Amino acid sequence: MTLAPVVTLPLLGLVTPLPGFPEFRDYVLVTADGDGLLFWLQSLDADGPRFLAIAPARYFPDYDPVLPRSALAELGLDDPARAQLFCLVTVPAEGPAAATANLRAPIVVDPATWRATQVLLPDSRHPIRRPLRR
Repeated sequence: MTLAPVVTLPLLGLVTPLPGFPEFRDYVLVTADGDGLLFWLQSLDADGPRFLAIAPARYFPDYDPVLPRSALAELGLDDPARAQLFCLVTVPAEGPAAATANLRAPIVVDPATWRATQVLLPDSRHPIRRPLRR
């Protein structure tokens, strides 16, 4: 059996901590599968949280949120097209077939500095729980 290599992206420094996790600001994104469809957003702290995440464009090609200017300024991103987006995934007790992605609150990453923040999109076009099944 050949195992897929684990790919780790550089350290993500959250400029604002995730809600409910104020003491955790340093994370890495680690692929959770061999295809780069799923990632773990893993705290560097041994007792820190770990979240399942996706790059939404791979699942939802029509996903093109308007990012708040304040978030772009906080990250020092002058061009929103440069931002990389990741959405957190919830897998309920019913199992992976019922998994949903939070498209309302993406994690925005500046790939030049690897600084990141989670934003809450002001409009309701993007649901908090969009089914992952393609």
